[in-house]
Amino acid sequence: MKEEKKLTGKKPSKNDVKEVVKKLKKDLGMEYDNLWDVVSKDDKEFAWSFAEDYKNFLDLAKTEREFVTVMIETLEELGYENIDSKNILEPGDKVYKNIRGKAMAAAIIGKKPMTDGMNLIGAHVDAPRLDLKPNPIYEDNDLVLMKTHYYGGIKKYQWAAIPLAMHGIVFLKDGSPMTICIGEKDDDPVLTITDLLPHLGSEQMSRKATDVIKGEDLNVLIGGLPYPDKETSGRFKLAILKLLHDKYGITERDFVTAEIEIVPAQKARDVGLDSSFIGAYGQDDRVCAYTAMSALTNLEKADKTAVCLLFDKEEIGSDGNTGAQSRVYEYLLYELYARSLPELASANQLDFQKVLQNSSLLSADVTNAFDPTYSSVSDPRNNSYINRGITLVKYVGSRGKYGTSDANGEFFARLTRLLDKNEIKWQTGEMGKVDAGGGGTIAKFLAHLGMEVIDCGVPVLSMHSTFEVTSKIDVYYTHLAYQTFLRDF
Repeated sequence: MKEEKKLTGKKPSKNDVKEVVKKLKKDLGMEYDNLWDVVSKDDKEFAWSFAEDYKNFLDLAKTEREFVTVMIETLEELGYENIDSKNILEPGDKVYKNIRGKAMAAAIIGKKPMTDGMNLIGAHVDAPRLDLKPNPIYEDNDLVLMKTHYYGGIKKYQWAAIPLAMHGIVFLKDGSPMTICIGEKDDDPVLTITDLLPHLGSEQMSRKATDVIKGEDLNVLIGGLPYPDKETSGRFKLAILKLLHDKYGITERDFVTAEIEIVPAQKARDVGLDSSFIGAYGQDDRVCAYTAMSALTNLEKADKTAVCLLFDKEEIGSDGNTGAQSRVYEYLLYELYARSLPELASANQLDFQKVLQNSSLLSADVTNAFDPTYSSVSDPRNNSYINRGITLVKYVGSRGKYGTSDANGEFFARLTRLLDKNEIKWQTGEMGKVDAGGGGTIAKFLAHLGMEVIDCGVPVLSMHSTFEVTSKIDVYYTHLAYQTFLRDF
């Protein structure tokens, strides 16, 4: 300030000082704006409209199979072709791959050679749920119930005393598939898991939260009408079996090989008196899968080949032949590379390794939003917040970053420069305090292939619950961030 007095010949005013300090803070500090304060009126309207389409999609796609089915129908309407029907891929071609009905990929072939690398986004379409056991149906004291085995990390008590729906696929005796969806239409019956009344619940309420409802207590109530013949043993179960056979052609044996999921029956809803939030089951990670696919389909062409990979099994470790650890995805990327050449025979492993090492992937997965009610588990200086845009996460994992790929700083910086250039607001954070917990994503499995990878996604409240909450503006700006990356990185 002495320098300024010498130059101007007068003492700076208080307003001058404030302006200098304000500029210093802006130039030297780091703050993440609340997007509602800085976005345009048009963007607010776009966010509202985008949220309506997203909510409708969530209601149609409550399982990984349903997500893939609905998304492929959408892609075909937009002119995407099954890659199996293409011998040669040319710039501008739009293709998709169905991976055993539970995972998928879609791509736009770019103008640049594949050895320059691809721009990829990877998300997962499975979500925590209850799966039926192989022999689920049983009768007990005139009630008919189904045994379940929970899938992924859940708080079991959240699944009791709420409306539930049954989704899945049954393979009949002749091998033909039968799709099941019960509990979603307004005139459908719903299912439920009963809970103990508080008047008799003193012992239950004294248990640890993990045991308030035990895994073997997650039994779904499905019936209570008996078969008319009073002399028949097990007549309540028999009545349900007859109902299933009459309506769907299903026998009890068919459940052994079926894949039936129990999910919350409620629809996606606006949350808050101002309707600024979206509440729904399965937003982890379908909010990132949907925004990634919407970003891809908004592109008419691409300089670098743009790819969306949608995985299964992330919630249980990314294992299996549809999880991110499966080599089917590496083979798919090789197929994109090889079919983009004038002759398939000219494809070679050395050039394919160049493709992978020059490629960049956004591991599109949600992160925890700071919740003031449960602030004790978070570092408020290093946490993501609702309404501040997509969260870029350099590392995840737990116990000293175990289980993370830890993105390279060069890649992270290049990505932030791109978002800043395009005025896409972003933030960063960790999943809670050190040693408070943690989690993993698909990032490390793609990083194993040699490409650059970073985690990024939408902040979520009540993650892994039956009703997760996101911000409409965060969802829309995540879509914009993914689109900018696929187009310009």
